[in-house]
Amino acid sequence: MPTNKHELPLEMVRNRPQLVPELLRSVFGLDVPDLVSTTLTSESYADVNPAELRCDATVLLGDPKRPRLGVVVESQLRPRDQKSYSWPAYLASLRQRRKCPVMLLVLCPDKGTARGCAAPIDMGHPGWVLNPLTVHPGMLPPIVDPGQARLLPELAVLAAPVHAEGPEAKAVLDSLTDALHSVAGDTRKLYYDYVTSRFSDAARKLLEETMSVKGYEWESDFAKSHRAEGREEGRAEGREEGHAEGREEGHAEGEVRALLLVLQSRGIAVSDEVRGRVEGCTDLDQIERWIRRASTVDTAADLFA
Repeated sequence: MPTNKHELPLEMVRNRPQLVPELLRSVFGLDVPDLVSTTLTSESYADVNPAELRCDATVLLGDPKRPRLGVVVESQLRPRDQKSYSWPAYLASLRQRRKCPVMLLVLCPDKGTARGCAAPIDMGHPGWVLNPLTVHPGMLPPIVDPGQARLLPELAVLAAPVHAEGPEAKAVLDSLTDALHSVAGDTRKLYYDYVTSRFSDAARKLLEETMSVKGYEWESDFAKSHRAEGREEGRAEGREEGHAEGREEGHAEGEVRALLLVLQSRGIAVSDEVRGRVEGCTDLDQIERWIRRASTVDTAADLFA
């Protein structure tokens, strides 16, 4: 299952293509066709030279054979100059193939990235300038309607970290809980890990309390199993020491092992500097936070971001 910052927003689009027109309407106020079918299509332009031309995702609105609008969706973690050449090519190829108007939507993790990716692309021809539509979570409205959250759970997941401690925090977390409960088990765990990794400790605690009140209790089995393994090793080592200090140290060492196991199982390299910082930490709460982040980070250094 995809868990990194680049892939998860795209997975949300692939799971629910209706997210794309909703973002275009709610964030940019565009007159996007409503009440029409939304289809995820091929992301490859194999008939185009060069053959490696490939966008992240493509969504068609309306009849796939005669769409009313085509949207190229890109996930971007940082501005990249080469995109000023590939993005126009994606749009031109999609327009040529589908014979319909086209748009470019770029999903970004933060305001700075969105601003950089929104830089106008001057094609050289007079009047031909592409202005990418970029969106980051801070641009999303709070999702406080449980019905809307269940209909578009991905929108609730993307927006929740921005509004989880705002004036509508309770309604946001109530709706987020319903959104998470509306998706299938594996996807639910994926979305839960994504959103809680972006929450503060206070927001995470409030979410857990909200879930408990509603009778929903879940957590990523992946993170849970590794924490359990680490705790068991820690308890065993603590028992061997035979005193309270030994148990506490063993518990911390077990949690560190759990953290490193999570990173190792995801194929993430751990530098000596990161390993030293992790192994030198005796704050169990801090290690717990790192374990939560370990299921979503792209690099080991991102644990400390």
